[in-house]
Amino acid sequence: METIDLKIEGMTCGGCVKSVTRVLAGVAGVSAADVSLEEGRAHVTYDPAKTGVEAMKQAVERAGYKAP
Repeated sequence: METIDLKIEGMTCGGCVKSVTRVLAGVAGVSAADVSLEEGRAHVTYDPAKTGVEAMKQAVERAGYKAP
């Protein structure tokens, strides 16, 4: 397992945090996602054999947020 911090832009409330957490948790290979509104980031634990950073960023962007 590996961990990464993804910068997340566009979150404005607790509902946004729940949405981003949900979409990240839905990516195959992601075991945990801790999203912080205050820090504008997501701390994600994942299996690099099953997914990668690009797949996580795409999931966040499909949900309407930016992950530069």
